[in-house]
Amino acid sequence: MIRKLLHTRYRVADLDKTIAFYKDVLGLEETRRHESPRGSKLVFLKAPESEELIEICQYDGSGPVEVGHDLTHLAFSVDDMDAFAKHAESKGYPLSDGPTQSKSGIFAFIDAPEGYEIELIQHGS
Repeated sequence: MIRKLLHTRYRVADLDKTIAFYKDVLGLEETRRHESPRGSKLVFLKAPESEELIEICQYDGSGPVEVGHDLTHLAFSVDDMDAFAKHAESKGYPLSDGPTQSKSGIFAFIDAPEGYEIELIQHGS
């Protein structure tokens, strides 16, 4: 039986640009980096208060990376949406949608370098 979620993998074409986004814009921590026996370049990241990892993979042998529109996204909690939006924009990544007020708080979206969508949620506002 399944015991717990270990990581979610996203394959990218530009590993360095993508890792810079996750670290410098989102503030994730790199936990490890290595190359697999088949040649995949793998970088594992985590949010400060999370156990689950995000695996960013560059494997040119799989062909071009094609990110489907609205197919998948990661969601992260933020303390202050306005402060995050200003920070992200100063790094060249403005919000792509929102912020939008909901019953449970504020949510917005930002696009990672390869086109993967990131949801940001500020609870309780």
